[in-house]
Amino acid sequence: MLAHPVSDFLSNSAALCDAVLRLRGAALAEELGRIARSVLNSPDGRYLPADHVAGPAELAADPEHSLSQAVQFDEQYFGRFIVSGRAGYSETDRQHLASLASVAASVLQVHSLAQRSTHAYVQVEAQLQHQSQILDQIHESVLTMDLSGFITSWNKGAERLFGYSSVEAVGRNILFLYEDEDMSFHDAFVEQGGRLMEVRRKKKSGEIFWASLSLSPLCDMHDRSIGLIAYLTDITERKLAEERIHHLAYYDALTNLPNRTLLTKLVDQALTVAQRSKLHGCVLFIDLNRFKMINDTLGRQIGDELLRDVAQRFRSVLRDQDLVARLGGDEFAVGLFDISQHYEASMVAHKLLAALSAPFLIGGHDLRVGGSIGISVYPQDGGDAETLLRLADIAMYRAKQGGGDADGDHVAFYSQDMNQGMQERMRIESGLRHALGNGQLLLHYQPKFSIASGKIIGAEALVRWLHPERGLVPPAEFIPLAEATGLVVQVGEWVLEAACAQAQQWKQAGLPPIRLAVNVSAREFTSALPGRVQETLVRYGLEPTWLELEITESTLMHNIDRVIGIMDRITALGVTLSLDDFGTGYSSLSYLKRFPIDTLKIDRSFTTGIPGDANDCAIASTIISIAQQLKHKVIAEGVETVEQLAFLKSSGCDEVQGYLFARPLTAEAFEQALRENWQQGQGGHAA
Repeated sequence: MLAHPVSDFLSNSAALCDAVLRLRGAALAEELGRIARSVLNSPDGRYLPADHVAGPAELAADPEHSLSQAVQFDEQYFGRFIVSGRAGYSETDRQHLASLASVAASVLQVHSLAQRSTHAYVQVEAQLQHQSQILDQIHESVLTMDLSGFITSWNKGAERLFGYSSVEAVGRNILFLYEDEDMSFHDAFVEQGGRLMEVRRKKKSGEIFWASLSLSPLCDMHDRSIGLIAYLTDITERKLAEERIHHLAYYDALTNLPNRTLLTKLVDQALTVAQRSKLHGCVLFIDLNRFKMINDTLGRQIGDELLRDVAQRFRSVLRDQDLVARLGGDEFAVGLFDISQHYEASMVAHKLLAALSAPFLIGGHDLRVGGSIGISVYPQDGGDAETLLRLADIAMYRAKQGGGDADGDHVAFYSQDMNQGMQERMRIESGLRHALGNGQLLLHYQPKFSIASGKIIGAEALVRWLHPERGLVPPAEFIPLAEATGLVVQVGEWVLEAACAQAQQWKQAGLPPIRLAVNVSAREFTSALPGRVQETLVRYGLEPTWLELEITESTLMHNIDRVIGIMDRITALGVTLSLDDFGTGYSSLSYLKRFPIDTLKIDRSFTTGIPGDANDCAIASTIISIAQQLKHKVIAEGVETVEQLAFLKSSGCDEVQGYLFARPLTAEAFEQALRENWQQGQGGHAA
């Protein structure tokens, strides 16, 4: 038996490892057989792989002159070594062959595992490459990141969306894509994944855009979270469209202030906060004075610019937390909620009015507007926006009425009696409109007497409303309302028409011409009035001496030259003019001498105190003296006592009317009085 140095065995073992790594198939079997022959110093040695089918010669080998050893690792069989050709083999030879087989089995096992791992890796790599191609082809941006927010993958969609290449993005923290307003990363949604939200992100160019972001968890093979998958889509155009729609729906296009819809939402939200904080809240309803006149005179373009300037001034005097909105037309509203006492709203209201005091320079025009402001208070007046707005609106109308001057700046708080008064006003207004079209209006005639002759020389036509349920409605209830709503124009037209129609009947009945005085409101006193008067007289075949127009002193104080022009056209028709309520207004004597009037009328407020009140006596005497100097006749109304009549007669008054002589009469009663040619003192019995 030959000796086998350890170095030879190690050399053969190294050769075996090299053969397994380099060779395959028959070449590997041949090399392993050679190594077996070398180890056993046998002339014949072979390696039979597991898939080798043994031939007859191999099966007939003499076990005494050959050795056979299976190459097997655990239960995995790789093949067999067979050596032969020597006279005999010792136990040592068997051990050497067994050792060689053990080494070969171990190497082949490792190589097999390596092959399977390599194959699996190739498959995984191919699958990843396939998935990467799919991700790169979709338009949506897809990226992955670890639990700390560091980017681990970045598809082509992300490159297109953000402008960063994969090389530039992978390895960086996701926060570099955030806009400054939100630099947080971790939250419950991020930890769990599945969050869907709209966010603002930043591109490489610095452009900020809106994106739809969906986050899903990234897990390992043991279903443990190792990161997040983010899906992003650019939704900037959609968001801009939504913002445009929102702005159109909730903002006034002219002033860019919130509209009524948005104001209502914001007020309701503020009321919730005010309720928790036990604060007061106020809503201010603002209506501009003189705006309609400016808009009608100078045009809508000037009016629109004026509204924009008003909105800017309101915003400039309010706090950032205060709400200001345009409700439409020349109406604005302000919401105050961070206040401790409701009277603070009054201070703000006067600040708003003060903001309007300076003139507005628009299109070369020096424009001035004022305002009337109504205030409702939370919680005593109401608990929601609509209620507070409605009540503030009512208070605003009360401010206009209470101030007396329609063009003045006034502020009023709402109270329950305001609401009741407004409801009554609406009821009367609706009824008056119905009365105009349904024959419920009629005329009464209050005779005018000549002091010198005691005869009736005319009458004042007074409108009455005969309500089907309430009977005669007092003029004090509906005349001021008619003036406030503009219905006074329609009422005035009806009165002129009805008075002329009645005069025609009296003329046809053979009565001599008498002056029927018709009151003309400031709203009626326009350039169209002379033409309407002339047409009415012609239509009824009346001479101008049948008609007298009574105008109030305040009517004459707006655009004097225009007013005088209208008066001249009326008097040119032969119709006389009477200045009603003289002394209660603010006319200048320099203007009075220019007015082509025939008669001055002393208001009943001065007649009442005669002769006991020295001031009333002085005023009445002065009016009579002025009229005499200007060659005007004088008539006093409201004469109820003999003492009043005596004073007026001694002072030189020409005419009187009042309950001393007669109350306002129906057409039939007045005609009867004319025919009887009433004398002074007889009127009291007729009344």
